[in-house]
Amino acid sequence: MQEQNQSAAGSPQQALEQIVAAAVEPEGFVVEKAVVVGAADVPTVQVTLDRAHGAEGVDMDAVARLSRLVSAALDDHGESVPGVGTGEYLLEVSSAGVDRPLTERRHWARNVGRLVEVSVDGAAPITARVLEVGADGVELAEHRPGAKKGMPAKTLAPVRVPFAQLGTGAVQVEWGGSQQSTGAARDGKGPADTTEA
Repeated sequence: MQEQNQSAAGSPQQALEQIVAAAVEPEGFVVEKAVVVGAADVPTVQVTLDRAHGAEGVDMDAVARLSRLVSAALDDHGESVPGVGTGEYLLEVSSAGVDRPLTERRHWARNVGRLVEVSVDGAAPITARVLEVGADGVELAEHRPGAKKGMPAKTLAPVRVPFAQLGTGAVQVEWGGSQQSTGAARDGKGPADTTEA
């Protein structure tokens, strides 16, 4: 029966993602990534989660609660965890960090006020501040460094860019408190919780 479940789900990674998604989606979260990495004797199941809606981040309490839910879902699946098999494994559950590529509307919404590097309509990447995120696109204000060292940066007039014209965005960490969003960028990755299964 278990082999039928795995073949219906596709690859072991897809099966793993489906198990995790079933545990976290009712809580308002989505699976960014669920992979098995590390040594074959004790592999690590790495799960990265994000909120399905809203601009709020994922706090440590939520990560701990979700880690317990994912662990229980994997235990309930049976003796064989997709991609792991029947042996022991470590479970790492974390939220997406500032280094996560911006590829979906919710990623952009989470980063309103931050500087990003993004290619628009296939052109060379620009650095711009995310001002607003709508249903069909993002409002960006291009940010250009001063012409000479010591000169202030120049911010161009905001432009609305449809999602279809946006390449993958990358958040640019700003030092010195110049972040203009109430949700200032976090250093490194988001909260993480590691449990042994």
